[in-house]
Amino acid sequence: MASGGKDRATRDARERARTYQARQSYREGQLRRRSRDNLIAAIVGGVLILGVVGGQVAYFTAGPGAPVPTDSPSPSGSPTELAPTPTTTP
Repeated sequence: MASGGKDRATRDARERARTYQARQSYREGQLRRRSRDNLIAAIVGGVLILGVVGGQVAYFTAGPGAPVPTDSPSPSGSPTELAPTPTTTP
């Protein structure tokens, strides 16, 4: 009967060691997954920010948000037409 108690103790010790090892491997897996998820989130966030900035730039340079070009007066005819004529006020 003395050996029965010893077998039970070693069996319990083996079970505790197995569950401890399982917890450790589970925890290591979670840490690796979290760091991988953080890396993926950072890359996706960076791409998203670049996309938003690129969209804004495209909208305001080439899209409907672009300023409409105005006609600038071009010199045509004689140079006297460009200069205002002085008028006298009474």
